[in-house]
Amino acid sequence: MSVWGIHNDTLTTELIDDGFVSIGWDTVGDLKLIPGSREELKHTLNLALPNSNPRAIAGWAGILLRFRDEIKLGDVIVAPYKPDSTINIGVVTGDYEFLAAAETHRHRRKVDWKKIGLSRTIFTQPALYELGAFLTVFRIRKNTKEFLAALSTQAQSTEEVTEIVEKAAVTRREEGISDEPRASRIERHTRDFVMEALHEKLTHRQFEEFTADLLRALGYQARVTPYSQDGGVDVIAHRDLLGLEPPLIKVQCKHQTGTTGSPEVHQLSGTQGPGELALFVTLGSYSRDALALERQRPGIRLLSGEDVVSLVLEHYAQLPERWRLLIPLTMLLVVADSAT
Repeated sequence: MSVWGIHNDTLTTELIDDGFVSIGWDTVGDLKLIPGSREELKHTLNLALPNSNPRAIAGWAGILLRFRDEIKLGDVIVAPYKPDSTINIGVVTGDYEFLAAAETHRHRRKVDWKKIGLSRTIFTQPALYELGAFLTVFRIRKNTKEFLAALSTQAQSTEEVTEIVEKAAVTRREEGISDEPRASRIERHTRDFVMEALHEKLTHRQFEEFTADLLRALGYQARVTPYSQDGGVDVIAHRDLLGLEPPLIKVQCKHQTGTTGSPEVHQLSGTQGPGELALFVTLGSYSRDALALERQRPGIRLLSGEDVVSLVLEHYAQLPERWRLLIPLTMLLVVADSAT
């Protein structure tokens, strides 16, 4: 049994709903109709994409070959989910197939998803760094124990899964092409660092204070309400200096990396008065029902952990020193992913 990482930045919920993984290069056509060797795949790619770089063609041929031939039934798929930066883990249940009627990503394999929406904070930095490889399909070799531990555990809470994964963690460092510090890998590492700092170094009360300061960095006036643990309004924000002019923004903070469901979003929505806005802030993600509420109800906005991290990076210089000391970052130029 092998463990594979697959990046898909094109499809989202349909991967889980219909139980599959997929890759692009649709113009190549059905890979079952192409003779087996890498050279034949390169030839077909050259015909389909005549203006492409020869080194890119060679890399793409390797990806197609891995997806068609090397991935086997029973292999484990680890798939980062870009919309909320969680991780899904499943088991391959079908051979390669080409769905000509599909709108895009016609190269597919059936997968039984066992773990969905796992927080990235569950895994060690070496595992996340390996998962950040800039290949579309790649074999995970160094940190398989972590992903297999997350796959096999019956634990449900983020804390329990994290503890189990940490026991299985392999943190030894090895050299290899997958460890090249290209731009996207460094960016992902930075985002994971910010997320881990916000999750591990803050109490819930501090997270409320941080949220208020983040809103101030965005240009809002904000104040933290008296602390309670009843899931009520944690921060009040507004645009005018005195907070007398509408709209008033009621903010609920949830200092966790798990999934927030619709009942909690309903609760915040119930606090809205006429003309008021509502903002839910969490370090995790949201269920489909919760996201549907955001679409259906005017004046409510859901910020996920990835949204929070993006705002931190975009407005880092405007944050108070208290938080910049907690999350020390510096600006630098790095090698682009496109560099050869």
